[in-house]
Amino acid sequence: MRDNASSQPAAPTTIWTPANIVTLIRILLVPVFFVACVSPWPTWFPDWNEAELLKPWLAALLFVVLACTDALDGYLARSRGEVTNFGKFMDPLADKILVAAALLALCELQILPSWVALIILTREFIVSGLRMLAASEGVVIAASWYGKAKTVFQIIAILLFIIKDSEPFISTPAIETPLYVVSWIVMIIALVLTVISMLDYLAKCRSILRFVPGEGKIDDAEAASEDPVVLSDEIIARAAALIVLALEKGAKLSTAESCTGGLIAGSLTAVPGSSSVVEGGVVSYSNEVKHHLLNVSASDLEHYGAVSEPVAIQMAQGSRSALSTTVAVAVTGVAGPGGGSPEKPVGTVWFGVDSPRGSRAEVMHFAGDRASVREQTVAHALMLFEDELAAL
Repeated sequence: MRDNASSQPAAPTTIWTPANIVTLIRILLVPVFFVACVSPWPTWFPDWNEAELLKPWLAALLFVVLACTDALDGYLARSRGEVTNFGKFMDPLADKILVAAALLALCELQILPSWVALIILTREFIVSGLRMLAASEGVVIAASWYGKAKTVFQIIAILLFIIKDSEPFISTPAIETPLYVVSWIVMIIALVLTVISMLDYLAKCRSILRFVPGEGKIDDAEAASEDPVVLSDEIIARAAALIVLALEKGAKLSTAESCTGGLIAGSLTAVPGSSSVVEGGVVSYSNEVKHHLLNVSASDLEHYGAVSEPVAIQMAQGSRSALSTTVAVAVTGVAGPGGGSPEKPVGTVWFGVDSPRGSRAEVMHFAGDRASVREQTVAHALMLFEDELAAL
């Protein structure tokens, strides 16, 4: 965990970032790869005797290069702070185009049966549709290891199928048969992971698809609701005691809030004289605000989701850095009534704390309706402020 938040990168002002250029080059080279696979280009060079023998190897080399650029553009976007909506759209699209082109080429050459391509492409269509539906609901579906493993095994399997019927393998029975078996084993593993990753996406989207009765539109951290939250006298009294403690310590306080929508800062500023210690707060309801104002890693938001330990910690770090305070507390959770999942049920709230002592996070699982979850979150955040100030 970092003790201080890093400086916030400026948002890119153009789509022509190095990462996006690499992605576009990958897409533009896919037809070249396809032609290298299926066209009779060796006949165009009659004086090149080895052209036919090298054909699958050149196609395999081009496929490997294009596959590797997937990691390159992702690294460039994250390391340079140039994650763009254009890149989020084009990068997965480029991967799907490359895999589809390779599968169709292998089917065209009658190296791979069409049912294999059908399974893989069907999964891609279903997952793409689910991601589009989730995006329309404001939900970011975190990538699972199933999807990543599926991609790795698909690439390896496609590569093996491209070269397994080439020289020197076909003229060496001792190698040809084992390579054939290995190619199919890897492909079967890829197919199993393909189906599992699709089912994983369906499970994560069951609320959006209304598979779970009573759940409505949701976003990444909390569902829309009109349930009002009236802060109790007990919370206001606790906030008043916290203000006194902060004054005694000469400390400055700040918040970063998602599911509470500013209630923590509201409880603090309800206390007369709180301006002496409360610098302010950031209501980071969307992932874009978390990333651009609080410097939360875009890759962590995508991989872990908004309701997670690393995001809570980075929110607290971002608030403390941006507002130059002594202690910052951040909250991000699923307040309900919808938006829950088996991994993050309604009532799950991650808390992040950042102070001169360092950064930490903890998770709570609150019971009750949306208003109750938010009120309990405010009370627990005030307690974390108290504990951290007492330890300074």
